Order: sequence, then C-alpha cells, then structure tokens
Amino acid sequence: MEEEIEYRKLVVRKEALEDVKTARAHGDLSENFEYHAAKKVKNQNESRIRYLERMIKTAVIVSDESAEDEVGMNNTVQVFFEEDNLTETYKLVTTVRGNSLEGLISTESPLGRALLGHKVGDRVYVEMANGAGYYVVVKSIENTTDDGTDKLRSF
Repeated sequence: MEEEIEYRKLVVRKEALEDVKTARAHGDLSENFEYHAAKKVKNQNESRIRYLERMIKTAVIVSDESAEDEVGMNNTVQVFFEEDNLTETYKLVTTVRGNSLEGLISTESPLGRALLGHKVGDRVYVEMANGAGYYVVVKSIENTTDDGTDKLRSF
C-alpha cells in the first residue's frame, strides 16, 4: 500500500496535474470534455491516496499463523457444499483482498469465519446473517502464504 501511495503521489499526481493544465489551456471549461475527464482522473487518484492512507492508519495486524492441519489465513481450502453437491476451492484472505469471483474469501465472511480452525474431514455449519445456514465439508487444506499477488480491493 505504501508503494502504491508513493507511486500515486510522485508519478500519477504529476501526470494528472499536467493533463488538467493542458486541457484547461484549450479554452471554455464548460464544454471542455478533456478538462472534465482530466479533473475526474485527478480526483480519483487523490481519493485512492486518501483511501490507502486511511487503510494504513486504521490497519489491524492479523496473525496468519495456524496449525499445519487447520484452516487459517492465506490457506487454500477445498470445500464440499452438501446441499448443492458441489466442490469449490477458496483462499482465505483479509477483507481488503477479498474477491469471491476470483476465489478469495474474507475471513470475516460467513464461510471464511466458519472455516477457520477446522481440519480436513470436518463438517462445518455456516451461519448466515438471517439465522439460516448450510453445511460444508473441508476436503483439503493447502498451506499457502501471502506472496503479495492478491490485489487489494479498490475503494
């Protein structure tokens, strides 16, 4: 996050300001699409910087240590959904990296929270917010680590 902030402050901010200056020089700002587009890019960059700085400021260190045979942070887990007769593979990550479409689920999601600490063969009840729930079975656990390739969520 700090690397992205530095890049955005030193490179992207400079480019965005130059684009705004160039577009402003084209005349009437009320009908100048290039100016409005350049301002939008500049504002998005500043928003992203503020978002990342707030994330760093409010960050809480989460332990990624777990027993070798238990589901833990950054582990890739294969689970069997009993009701659907379907097996899926997920990697448990923090909320800022969660992206269920890419198989990354947050440890604060109902499924992620339920799986933590369980072992291969465990039948786990996943409780949903409305009191309903479902069962999954832990099929396999791969002890993976956070190598930094999982992208941070955008804001």
